[in-house]
Amino acid sequence: MTDDAARAAHSELAISVKDLRKSFGGREVVRGCSIDVPYGNIYGFLGPNGTGKTTTIRMLCGLLHPDSGEGTCLGYNIRSESAAIKRQSGYMPQKFGLYEDLTIRENLEFVARLYEMTDARQTATDALHRLGLTNRQNQLAGQLSGGWKQRLALAACILHKPRLLLLDEPTAGVDPRARREFWDKIHDFADEGVTVLVSTHYMDEAERCHQIGYLLDGRLLVHGTVPDIIAASKLTMWRVTSERSAEIRKALEGRPGVEMVTSFGIQLHVVGEDAAALRATVENVKEQFSAEIQNLPPTLEDIFIHTMSRSGADREAA
Repeated sequence: MTDDAARAAHSELAISVKDLRKSFGGREVVRGCSIDVPYGNIYGFLGPNGTGKTTTIRMLCGLLHPDSGEGTCLGYNIRSESAAIKRQSGYMPQKFGLYEDLTIRENLEFVARLYEMTDARQTATDALHRLGLTNRQNQLAGQLSGGWKQRLALAACILHKPRLLLLDEPTAGVDPRARREFWDKIHDFADEGVTVLVSTHYMDEAERCHQIGYLLDGRLLVHGTVPDIIAASKLTMWRVTSERSAEIRKALEGRPGVEMVTSFGIQLHVVGEDAAALRATVENVKEQFSAEIQNLPPTLEDIFIHTMSRSGADREAA
């Protein structure tokens, strides 16, 4: 397929890649990743550290070339037109990478000049206003808290008005309020048509994405919208509430239908695929311990921990 034909075929998709693979030192880090992301969508990558999230993001934006696989990003071939992708992308690494001995404004004006913006000062002023940094513009970057540093890093990413944002663990170590405000900004950009790829460990952040993908050992095990992932999980979850939750947890071990039990204070999430067996076991516990029980949809955390456990069992069996 020619590049022009590929662009026409994927005109509604900001990203469309198939079977991306990447190895380092003989170790395959990404193993056959295939995703489609419409323009203006936020796609979240989840998974343990070292599972290929950052490598995948870097391949999608042209910073790394895949060993095999094909696809387009922003209508450009990820192999032959990576330079064009980079020009229209904003990449925010996990580690703060701006100059801590420069002020917020000085950092933004410096980056604007790197992007060869016509008026670096006005470009910086616009970004300061957009990210709520105007009142702090003369503060040294090194004096900022984690949340403000991340806001500055995002401001630097959007100076050249990119069509694609790639955010690698953007809120790691940031307090809950700052995380919420940061995500409100991300949604503002998406509402304007900017496509966002973000890696995160936080389940509440994953639920704010239009689509999510769970990576384990370089494989994309689960992907789709949150409701679709929950519906497709085939898991049943019961919430058991009791002051005797520690005793109940021990009593549930090895019982029919019980595959996973997770403690949340005096509550337990009891999860399994055999709905009938699990219900019978939980109802027995209710009578034995005078506990409260409630059947609820599984959470993303339930699904991903179960997926990880099942994949670990499959690897051991192999």
